[in-house]
Amino acid sequence: MKKNYYQQLAFMGFLLIILFAFQNYRSKPKENFSDVHFITNNIAALQLTEFNPNDLDEKQWKNLGFTEKQTATILNYKKIVGGKFLSKEQFRKCFAVSKDKFSELEPFLLLPDSNREAKINRFKFEKKSIAVHRKFNPDLYTKDDWIKMGFSERQAEAIIKYKNYLGGSFVSKEKFRECFIISEENYQKLSGYLILPEKTAAGFSRYANNSISNTSKIQYRPFDPNTLDTEGWKSLGFSDKQAQTIVNYRDRNLKGSFKSIEDIQKCFVISAKKLNEMKPFIRLNAASMGTVDNTRPEAKQQEKTDFSKVDLNAITFRQLLEFGFDEKAAGSMIGFRKKLGGFMNKEQILTTYNIDIPLMQKLLSTAQLNTSNIARYTIYEAPEDWLKNHPYFKYSADKIIFYRLSEKDEKKLWKLLKIKPEYEAKMKLYLK
Repeated sequence: MKKNYYQQLAFMGFLLIILFAFQNYRSKPKENFSDVHFITNNIAALQLTEFNPNDLDEKQWKNLGFTEKQTATILNYKKIVGGKFLSKEQFRKCFAVSKDKFSELEPFLLLPDSNREAKINRFKFEKKSIAVHRKFNPDLYTKDDWIKMGFSERQAEAIIKYKNYLGGSFVSKEKFRECFIISEENYQKLSGYLILPEKTAAGFSRYANNSISNTSKIQYRPFDPNTLDTEGWKSLGFSDKQAQTIVNYRDRNLKGSFKSIEDIQKCFVISAKKLNEMKPFIRLNAASMGTVDNTRPEAKQQEKTDFSKVDLNAITFRQLLEFGFDEKAAGSMIGFRKKLGGFMNKEQILTTYNIDIPLMQKLLSTAQLNTSNIARYTIYEAPEDWLKNHPYFKYSADKIIFYRLSEKDEKKLWKLLKIKPEYEAKMKLYLK
């Protein structure tokens, strides 16, 4: 009992001491803290102006209020994303940049808002003010001359390349205007100063320089114009484009065959001089014209085609009609084949518009397909007009032409193009 009594007494004494101390504390006069100021990192005091975060060094990041560790993290993150921030969206993902901090900096960042916008901008050429003060012949201008005028280095390279593509001369203002590097706005600035004809001369072909200029070197032999393919016409001195035009004219306009010398003369790419050179060697055979001389005993044997020996890349309009296709289907197949430059596999043929699928499947199971004569290029060697006209390449042609100027690694080039796998597979059928 005595023990409990003393414990209670001690506890009461302890409470009295605490109450006494508290009373003394409250009785003291209060100190005035009105003049005390806490140090804050106020970003507004920095008076920020627009800046590119890719240009900042370690000290400048610290001046923006980041700690040494945060600064190191930001610089490491920049290396990880390729050494350069592409957009505000990408910068915001750096975990060293808080949401509040990004909100403070965001209005001053000289970056596209999103990664998508940044990628789109990569397809655009840098806009510069083009300055020209006197008339000039663009054929004489070097890469440095175009750069001095205000074009970027890549633009200058592309302009020179386009000139070479035309055969070493811009030919006319009309052709100069077609250069995709030169915007309509810049063309209007330059047009009045160009020392070039307004219009392209009739009959101009950029392929002229590629054709055999000295026709005396051509060793003519008797030939049937209805059996010649593009290579056959090229061996007679015609350019790629001219040869293709002749074959198209024969197969489409004349439904597969020349019936007379006059038909050949009407093809606009065959000049009168050239026709006179060829005329002694032209042999128009009745069988290839789709007509039969009934006075000849072998005529009946020539009426039917052995389709097991026919090449689908050489089958004529007349032969397709003979097999059972109507004119619309036959024309569609030959037209599609010409656009492709030839079929690389039989599955392609089945995608032809207006085709009778069951009948075509029957033909495919009978006829042969020879792909050895089809033109194929590397993605770097492919001619620009070929890219722009080929059904599989034309929608990506401008991107290919632009990216291959600077990117020499083919795998990286395909990644930049970002083409769907099924389309890429089709394109690679025509690439080496």
